[in-house]
Amino acid sequence: MNPRIFVGAAAGAMAAIIIGILVTGPAMVADNAPLVPGMQQGDGSSNTALILPLQVSLEDIAVEKITDRAATIEISFSVHNPNQRSVIVQTLDYRLFETAHTGGDVIPVSGGQIGTRPGGMVEFGSSYYTLLAGGTIILRDTVSLQNQGSPGLWDALQGGTASWRVTGDVFYNLSSMTSGQENVLSFEFVR
Repeated sequence: MNPRIFVGAAAGAMAAIIIGILVTGPAMVADNAPLVPGMQQGDGSSNTALILPLQVSLEDIAVEKITDRAATIEISFSVHNPNQRSVIVQTLDYRLFETAHTGGDVIPVSGGQIGTRPGGMVEFGSSYYTLLAGGTIILRDTVSLQNQGSPGLWDALQGGTASWRVTGDVFYNLSSMTSGQENVLSFEFVR
């Protein structure tokens, strides 16, 4: 037999498979079928994607290192995706307040951003997080503080008596940067 026949048949079969995938695309998965075993699916009557809000919690906040001049604070958040589809967490913006030394006044100590939001063009190497259906991710950040001459704050940090208030926003959308609208979830924690 001629080996060109086998190569031609294999190339034809591969082309048929690729065309089949391109034609059927996302229709291979029914909209009313659960994407994750054991998760409940909506009634499927709507074509618009309903995104459930993410569940954010303050995992930990701790003063890791402190001297008379500077302090290093580690903060971590737990983000859970209750949706049946993957979600992209673009950024988690937060503001950090220490309330023990100010008597509850709202004076920010620091803040930060975990991740990046895409600009006008598609960015390669962007720092965003894909959160799979039903999955949880821990996002961590390190805050460096300089002693600005606030003795009440530094005493609370050194003595381990700091009381924290953390506010912020999580920006997320469906698993494609081009599908679905951007969603924002605001949060506040006191510890």
